[in-house]
Amino acid sequence: MPLTLPFIDDRRYDELVGEALARIPVHTPEWTNFNRSDPGVTLIEVFAFLTESLLYRANQIPERNRKKFLQLLRVPLHSSTPSRSMIAFSAAPAADPKPLLITEGFEVRAGQVPFRTTRTVDVLPVEGRMFVKKKITDPPADVVKLYEQLYASYRGDAPSVVPELYEAVPFPSRDGAPLALSDTADNSVWLALLALDANVDLALVRKAIASRTLTIGVVPSLSASEATLAPGRRFGATSTLALQVWRPDAANGLPDDPEQRTPTYRLIDARANADVFSVAGTIDITLPSSDQLKLWENLDPLEAGVNGLPPAIEDAAVADRIVTWLRLTPSAPTSASFQWMGIHASPVTQSARILGELLPNGNGEPDQIARLALPPVLPGSVTITVDNEAWFEVDDLAVAPPEVPQSAASKVFTVNAESGEVRFGDGLRGARPAEGSTLRASYEYALGVEGNVGAGAINASPALPAGIKVSNPIAAWGGAESETVAEGEKQISRYLQHRERLVTASDFVALTLRTPGVDIARVEVLANYHPERGTEAPGVVTLMLVPAYDPEQPEAPLPRRPFIDAVCRHLDPRRLITTELLLRGPDYQGIWISIGIKVEAGFNESDVCEAVKHDVLAFLAPFQSSRQPMPDAEPVVLGGTPSTNNGWKLGKAVVALELLAVANRTRGVEFARDDIALARADGSTFARIDMTGLQLPRILGIRVTNGPAAPLGDLMGGAGGTGNGNPNGGGAPTKTPRVVQVPVIPTECRC
Repeated sequence: MPLTLPFIDDRRYDELVGEALARIPVHTPEWTNFNRSDPGVTLIEVFAFLTESLLYRANQIPERNRKKFLQLLRVPLHSSTPSRSMIAFSAAPAADPKPLLITEGFEVRAGQVPFRTTRTVDVLPVEGRMFVKKKITDPPADVVKLYEQLYASYRGDAPSVVPELYEAVPFPSRDGAPLALSDTADNSVWLALLALDANVDLALVRKAIASRTLTIGVVPSLSASEATLAPGRRFGATSTLALQVWRPDAANGLPDDPEQRTPTYRLIDARANADVFSVAGTIDITLPSSDQLKLWENLDPLEAGVNGLPPAIEDAAVADRIVTWLRLTPSAPTSASFQWMGIHASPVTQSARILGELLPNGNGEPDQIARLALPPVLPGSVTITVDNEAWFEVDDLAVAPPEVPQSAASKVFTVNAESGEVRFGDGLRGARPAEGSTLRASYEYALGVEGNVGAGAINASPALPAGIKVSNPIAAWGGAESETVAEGEKQISRYLQHRERLVTASDFVALTLRTPGVDIARVEVLANYHPERGTEAPGVVTLMLVPAYDPEQPEAPLPRRPFIDAVCRHLDPRRLITTELLLRGPDYQGIWISIGIKVEAGFNESDVCEAVKHDVLAFLAPFQSSRQPMPDAEPVVLGGTPSTNNGWKLGKAVVALELLAVANRTRGVEFARDDIALARADGSTFARIDMTGLQLPRILGIRVTNGPAAPLGDLMGGAGGTGNGNPNGGGAPTKTPRVVQVPVIPTECRC
């Protein structure tokens, strides 16, 4: 039975008036007129009104005491979370190209929503364009033969070669599709640095950018649905598996010997601020001197783009502005894919800054409290000055030294980020601001979900230099409102158990569900399990996450990059240092279902079939509620999982007989026929489809008919299995031909 708050006195106005009138004959029998027009009755009504108001105030005491007791527990509420994004600056053409420095903390805006850069950016007088050598799969044989002849035409008696045809395409693409390096011919991304004005001497541009720092922004694929938090390493920390940047050799041309006409590159030092394969980050490179920023000058017209040379650019207006080429390639094999790359980039966070806000003067009393004007504030951003002397924020005043003897260590304060409450010491534990002293506060605050602006929304600044433009190539993510008191009270018992540390399986569920800014429909904790190995893995915890909504596939939602990023940043500081945490989405297994039923007389056939379809889909759904509630079970030792009933159970097989039982329970179904068809994605039928690991069923198609079950071929639209033919044909050749990358000249319509 739920606990209810007691009332000190629950009498209301009418009851108080009635009780007073009932006492009149006992004490004053001569008073016989009880009408409302009687002055005595009017006085009773006045005092009844005043008494009811007093009782209402008295009844607030239990609620106030309860909140005060909860306040003494010091259970924190989550403050608002600032959104994050990536911006890129661009310069306008100028006759005298010069770099421009954008300092850290520079403010840019999306309408009235302010953002601030988190690093310094050197905006060089160049434009950066990314290109990749996209493989052409299965080219026609006559096209391959043609390019073999073209390749031999400038190499003379060339050895046996197989041209690997590719197409030079810009990145990012217009459709926004992510780029996997495995889809390129050379596992690289090529960066062309272009002069802003075709009329400017390229030598002047090379001199202006020589030895300067070029910042390259990298955003991994936003559709990725997994992440790994390695033990002993914080999320997003700089990884040795970072992009490496190469540049052409200092020579102005290639050797005349055809066998030695292979371009050479040397490594330039690259410094990444994050693991750009998992989180959005930047890479700084120091460009070489101007005499080394050169292009090849003795290339054959048919040689452009062949093998290790940069992609061939057919647009002469672009090719004539190329200052130099840079090659970006991973230092180790990787399966990562990327959403965007660009130069002059900087990460930004959404925050507004308040400088020198005047607080009430010091009163010299213990435990003085002041409130900031615009809570909630960003944790760690508050600075206080007392008579122009800086005081420092601490986590707990109980450990602060006394104010006598005077020391800088005692001049401290604490901040409640959610409420904006600033508390000073009592003299014994922390110093008191002197009476009449002037208190000023500087801090930052975030606008929560208002900061989750779309791509291209950040396009202005109150201090943007002339000729400089700014834009965000990707949408901002991660902004969340502060936690309400009601939400925080629900976490009290859990907080006292886990203390913001991931130890038990219940801790993982509770803290994951408390991640700000995301709606989590389902969390599954698999302890000592690695999904890629499928075996026991001590020290590994796998979290299967299902978001409440996924616009890319609503019926089978997967956690995308912004969702994963928010959960990783929330869980990373709370996990044990030895725990390897794997965040994964479900491994959906496509199935086809065809069910035949007999509709009872008096029911609409179409409605009953739709009801059966709805019940089967709900039975196989990955989650039942759009937001998973907090677990009610007691915490268990890591190795067990709190019992939940939120969607299809992991490891449970899909059985045709169970689906028949679901159909039989639907209102309006007389019976379900036993000719049900259950098939995998490739069309192979089974009476039982097993699910292992993180596998969950995904309904590719379902048909319910009044009568025999419809053939699966009609439902699948002619889908079938794939052949196993050998593409290599007969015997192996006596000599392995050499593979050469050859660009394909795009066809052009001349009308």
